[in-house]
Amino acid sequence: MKKLTSILTFCCLAFGLSAAELPADLQWETNDADPIFASPEARRGGEFNMMMLSFPLTFRTVGPDSNTAFRSFILENQLGLYGLHPDTENPIPALATHWAFGDDDRTMYFRLNPEARWSDGVPVTADDFLFALEFMRSEVIRAPWYNNYYTEEIVDITKYDDHTISVTAGSPKSRRELLNTVGLTPQPRHFYELSGDWVRRYNWEVVPVTGAYVISDVRRGRSITFKRLDDWWGNDLRYYRHRFNVDEIRLSVVRDLNIAYRHFLRGDVDTFGLILPEWWHDKTDTPEYRNGLINRIWFYNDIQQGPQGLHLNTAHPRLRDVRVREGIAHAINMQRMLDTILRGDYERMHTFGTGYGDFIDADIRAREFDIERARALFAEAGYDRQGPGGILMNAANDRLSLAVTYTTQEHTARLAILREEARKAGLDLQLNLVDGATGFKAMLEKKHEAAWLGWGGGGLYPQYWEFFHSVNADKPQTNNLFNISDEQLDALIEEYRITMDLDAKAAISRRIQQRVHELAIFIPGYQVPYTREAYWRYVKLPEAKGTSQSPSLFWPMEGAPHSTGGLFWIDQELKAEIKAGGKRYEPVLEVVETWRRKEP
Repeated sequence: MKKLTSILTFCCLAFGLSAAELPADLQWETNDADPIFASPEARRGGEFNMMMLSFPLTFRTVGPDSNTAFRSFILENQLGLYGLHPDTENPIPALATHWAFGDDDRTMYFRLNPEARWSDGVPVTADDFLFALEFMRSEVIRAPWYNNYYTEEIVDITKYDDHTISVTAGSPKSRRELLNTVGLTPQPRHFYELSGDWVRRYNWEVVPVTGAYVISDVRRGRSITFKRLDDWWGNDLRYYRHRFNVDEIRLSVVRDLNIAYRHFLRGDVDTFGLILPEWWHDKTDTPEYRNGLINRIWFYNDIQQGPQGLHLNTAHPRLRDVRVREGIAHAINMQRMLDTILRGDYERMHTFGTGYGDFIDADIRAREFDIERARALFAEAGYDRQGPGGILMNAANDRLSLAVTYTTQEHTARLAILREEARKAGLDLQLNLVDGATGFKAMLEKKHEAAWLGWGGGGLYPQYWEFFHSVNADKPQTNNLFNISDEQLDALIEEYRITMDLDAKAAISRRIQQRVHELAIFIPGYQVPYTREAYWRYVKLPEAKGTSQSPSLFWPMEGAPHSTGGLFWIDQELKAEIKAGGKRYEPVLEVVETWRRKEP
């Protein structure tokens, strides 16, 4: 009998079936008391028309070429164990109905919703979470960041029964940080085969999801359509009622923003982002706005701002010298760009991301435009000879230039201002506009000298390992666009990842930020603490318009880590009335400052 028990235990462990027992003293929690942020007035139905500047290179969410804007439509249509309430920041049920904290400061326990289903109807079970760990650790997905995270940060997932699991982090953490670490999404065990040709095999596969929408139609290079699941398992959950209201989401490729805007004005696109100052100030005096057919809203949020600016590739011979990098920073007149092209609408960023409280060193200031200082640093690095056009050269006749790769046509005017000013310091900025997906692929493959881009914010704390640790340097398909390999940074990042005390962790974060500043590898650009959008009158919003964590008021999916999306709906009767023509309404321009962050 003992031998049979041992065999059964071995088989359970070998196939991911835990023989462990749940701790008896767990304090199970849920959340059914936080405010509802969707509108009970919302109505289901209709088609929501959006645009994207380029067609994605893959439908995969991991592996080569997957880190594109489109990926969010899939990732944020996958529910995790829980979401975060966008206004209270408390956890709310998603795939899990209840959770509990272990006494080891590393483990959380979860009861899965037995009603949860994949979009193909297969139940979501504990096995899908066990498989997620196997999946993310597998080399066949060719995703080193995920391989590392699911080895060092997530060290174990234990199954107690089909609907009870625990997730164990790699180091002790506060409860707040555990919530930031272990809120996993499952992977469909019944769908994937981890074969050697996984990347190619699943490049265009439509993978089952746990969210409300599935890809229903693909016209390669032209459009992607998502269809709402009428019988979605989450329809009646407290925090998902009255959300994800449209029946179809149609994404059409329009490779030029000006052409896309013309599509919007004639009603082929339902909403349009007006973050760009020239769009907000100059392109909204048309009959569609004057006749009240299109509304405008300026909505301040309180979200963390991801780093935006110039990423200098230290693998380039000229950029290995910190004096050259510092000189470039002093040759960039970011403030003139903000004051002129951006009309003072945006705010200067000084650090690698903002909005994380004590985790950001508020004493760091971005290097100011200073021609004399820039030229002195360039001279120290050997660039002390005036060449053709006033551009500096060194003794080897190497011309002081910097190729800037960027992916948005509308940013050309901004960078042109920087180029004009940089010439005063003897630096030649060469502007290299590349199509969105292709350009970002070139950046990930480290084919840039300088990359002009911004990263998404979010999360409870800044993330550093993927951007700065040397394990991600000199490798394609990682986010270390700086190719930086610095022992001091590595040590700080490793300490940061294992530190549990939040005050100590924040102190390490500030030291990391200081070291990044010293290395002069990132030239901060700007931050935008709001969203500005135009939308056809028939697109409706809740009374509050959005949440404190809404990066967009018209994001149709779940949102991450905060649950913010899918709050709008289509008034189909009003749409038919407007499309029939001849109607005029009172123009609408709203400025909502409910969540505006007050500067000290």
